[in-house]
Amino acid sequence: MNFYPTGRAIWLIALGAPIAAVLAAIIPSLWAIGAAWALMLLCLLMLDGLVAAKANEVRLAVADSAEIGTPMTLGLEADFHGKIAPQNVFGNLGMDERLAEGGTVKFSLVRDKAKKDGFAGQATIVPARRGTAEVGKLWLRWKGPLGLAWRQIQKQSAQSVAVIPNISAVRSPTIQMFLKDSLFGLLARKFRGEGSEFEALAEYRPGMDRRSIDWKGSARHSKLLAKEYDTERNNQIVFALDCGSSMCEPIDGLPRIDRAVSAALLTAYISLKAGDRSSLFSFAAKPELSTPFLSGSRNFFRLQQEAATIDYRHQESNYTLALSTLQGRLRRRSLIIIFTDFTDPTAAELMLEAAGRLIDKHLVLFVVLEDRELTELITKSPESAEDVARAVTAQNLLDQKKLVVTKLKHMGIDVIEGAHQDIGTRLINGYLNIKRRGQL
Repeated sequence: MNFYPTGRAIWLIALGAPIAAVLAAIIPSLWAIGAAWALMLLCLLMLDGLVAAKANEVRLAVADSAEIGTPMTLGLEADFHGKIAPQNVFGNLGMDERLAEGGTVKFSLVRDKAKKDGFAGQATIVPARRGTAEVGKLWLRWKGPLGLAWRQIQKQSAQSVAVIPNISAVRSPTIQMFLKDSLFGLLARKFRGEGSEFEALAEYRPGMDRRSIDWKGSARHSKLLAKEYDTERNNQIVFALDCGSSMCEPIDGLPRIDRAVSAALLTAYISLKAGDRSSLFSFAAKPELSTPFLSGSRNFFRLQQEAATIDYRHQESNYTLALSTLQGRLRRRSLIIIFTDFTDPTAAELMLEAAGRLIDKHLVLFVVLEDRELTELITKSPESAEDVARAVTAQNLLDQKKLVVTKLKHMGIDVIEGAHQDIGTRLINGYLNIKRRGQL
């Protein structure tokens, strides 16, 4: 059976019972009116379902991929045949919870003016987790001409959606304008007084860095000369992403790890454009992903695809194993950018010990996302004893975090901390400053 009663039919059938009871109490011979009423409505219901329009063709439009946290539009079209077209058509699509909260999305189809018996509708979803998400069954229903029966069909979809990291920042006009005018862009331009590779001697001009003056050369030529440097290329940049339990906690609806991945890819795009080589490394209880060093902006898509495979691990992160494994794979001095969060004091101490071994040979930079939730708990006016307890606990966690950050800075390790919407820009600035200073 592909049709069932509407709410109107159920209420009409139920309404007949008290009316029949009242009539039977007054005139006992009228007791059969209730049964006749229900039987008549059942017949009308069957007739309404049989004469209702039938779906001729149903088409579901779903993109093959979507970026996490970015709205995605689904399209649904249906063609009907029959003497009486439906007034309204409703759809319900089951899908993976990576794509929609609750695993379902609803459609409301309206008549397509371009087609006589066609209906079309759209729905918008926001993917919340990376990975391959399956699209399930589609249910489509519409009422008969009397409004007593719902006619329904279902269709199994074989489609899937690859939810990939969000790189909308890479396509932003600000970044594209920056790349166009950047000293690290496609145009070959020299840094005067900055960089690490000596290029040539040039006559000193006002505005140049005084530290670039070559005093011996100036004495030989009897005029003030300055050294010109070119920014060193082909540096190795490693983006080490902690995908353990602390990084799976959400910030503004998305896990921390996804915020970190977006910032890492944005900086990787800049580094590839700058001529450096980039690699992704992820870890939790053990090392997970480790890509080879890639160069050239043409390989950015490969980095994005690799980042999409970083899974959510509800495990404590093993910094000692992860960073020692990473250190063993690196054959030359590299910039290691570590995305993590400090929650457990014991794990933080182990992390500090492992990071201390890295800085002997490599340049290390930590990226930490701000805890907006903890700040809100601290600044919120308490209304009960529980609110006070939460605020005290939140303050202790922030104090522990600040202590770890302070220890990292005392070790000579730079730390970039900020809100998720600003962390990508801050990381780019930190990377470019390192390039300008020639620290690699």
